Amino acid sequence: MIEAVVFDLDGVLLDSEQVWDEAREHLAAERGGHWHAQAQRDMMGMSSTEWARYMHETIGLPEPPDEINREVVERLTAIYREHLPAIPGAREAVERVAARWPLGLASSSNRELIDLVLELLGVDHLFAATVSSEEVARGKPAPDVYLEAARRLGVDPLRAAAVEDSHNGILSAKAAGMRVLAIPNVHFPPDEEALAEADAVLDSLEGLTAEAVEPR
Repeated sequence: MIEAVVFDLDGVLLDSEQVWDEAREHLAAERGGHWHAQAQRDMMGMSSTEWARYMHETIGLPEPPDEINREVVERLTAIYREHLPAIPGAREAVERVAARWPLGLASSSNRELIDLVLELLGVDHLFAATVSSEEVARGKPAPDVYLEAARRLGVDPLRAAAVEDSHNGILSAKAAGMRVLAIPNVHFPPDEEALAEADAVLDSLEGLTAEAVEPR
């Protein structure tokens, strides 16, 4: 029996993975870093501490990780305030699921971005618990952020469902023991290995119904 549903943010409610990618790539170009084709995939799911350190150590930005993190978050904040790239049907999907289950959110985004996005979407009041991976020891694909979301919701992870879009996100939720509903990211789709771990694969948020969350 499902007792709560935990959403991912980037790629599920927000069409933002490429926005993150562009912001970090542009910063790398400005600061003399060495961007490479695998960088975006490497950083998907990392906590802010992890990806900022990656930008410093692997991409080669001279600034310390804390400064890199702050600069990227400032750029994302400005973009979201000007135009929030919400995925069509995001608010409706959250409202639909919230009508039946308590909601949590487990995201690799920074805390201030999570709070801003949910406020701009008009759904912040529908989430009983939200967790940023900067608030746990390890980012995705480790299960930490999902386990913490379940803890804050007061539910057994085995009785929770997760809505994910990415390779590392699917593996993270599955490692936490949750029922995983995958909506593959259009820009950076998960590979077959990760999709095989999902309990259900949906085409879009329109398919995120009570029946999909908990089949009868």
